[in-house]
Amino acid sequence: MKAIALVPHTKNVKIVDWPEPQIEKPDHVKVKVLQVGICGTDREEVSGGRADAPKGEHQLIIGHEVLAEVIQVGADVKSLKPKDLVVVIVRRPCTVCEMCKRNCPDMCQSGLYTERGIKQRHGFQAEFVVDEEKYMIKVPPSLKSLAVLTEPTTVVEKAIDHSCRIQCAREPVDPDPFKWLKGKKALIAGLGPIGLLGAMVLRLRGAEVVGLGREPSNNLRPRLLESMGGRYINSSIQEEFDLILEATGAAKLELELVQYLAPSGIYVLTGLPEDTTLTIDGGRLVTDLVLKNQVIFGSVNATREHFKQGVDDLEAAKEKWPGVIEQFITSKTPYQQFEQVFTMKKTDEIKAVIEWE
Repeated sequence: MKAIALVPHTKNVKIVDWPEPQIEKPDHVKVKVLQVGICGTDREEVSGGRADAPKGEHQLIIGHEVLAEVIQVGADVKSLKPKDLVVVIVRRPCTVCEMCKRNCPDMCQSGLYTERGIKQRHGFQAEFVVDEEKYMIKVPPSLKSLAVLTEPTTVVEKAIDHSCRIQCAREPVDPDPFKWLKGKKALIAGLGPIGLLGAMVLRLRGAEVVGLGREPSNNLRPRLLESMGGRYINSSIQEEFDLILEATGAAKLELELVQYLAPSGIYVLTGLPEDTTLTIDGGRLVTDLVLKNQVIFGSVNATREHFKQGVDDLEAAKEKWPGVIEQFITSKTPYQQFEQVFTMKKTDEIKAVIEWE
């Protein structure tokens, strides 16, 4: 079969002939890859950044945002059958830490987790993939046009879920974390795919959403935000927010946003900054955190439940805002032409997708 493989820590990435995987265990499922989304992690990998091949190998099949179709199942597989559409969980647990033993590899404490297409486990930029049934999430046929967005959606599902759970534990409110956001003011910093998907989830939960970006207000990203009932600003902020969701990876902005957090507010960061050399007023930051009962935390990856919630929310958003979420996917490129997507990010790109179908 064909696959897109990288020699980690180099820019050597190309289409290669690769042994086609086969079902070897009764809980295995073989799928035909349909689409794979591209994100900043993929571009970091192909530019020589963080990526690790499986132990004993020198190449890594990249790609971690996948939509696929089941073509064969092992003898013990119960929940899936041929022709089903699936998305596949990315991170796999270590064997030593308590969080992984409790099926929360997204909270791995040892750092010994593996990730498909990123860390020591081959990814999904290939014609076929085999994996265990428990790592696959079934997708309804009606969601085929959007399902490739599931993995990035899980990033914000977890960030928002944990934010709400923390706040429900701190405040005398309804303990259901789904209800905490209703009527709350939320700021989304950055309107890339993570930011827009975050706005989608927050609006579905009943939050008042403001999106912060640098684009003119007539740009596609602000227009998509407004189509979901959000409000866009590209100038100075004049208000405070109960929740801030950061999706920029701009370290200076990440720290500046703290001043717009309301008393008892919560701020979750999802972006990894390139520039880590910053000078901040640490005294003011700590004073506000203490006197205003504020919380700041980081969030990465997601659990199976967040994948399932991501599928549910994409389906709900498709029904609530017809034709809007589909516009998050701004390009679809045949795998044979993958280089033009990885090396040249268009200025109006939101989510680029590689097609294998």
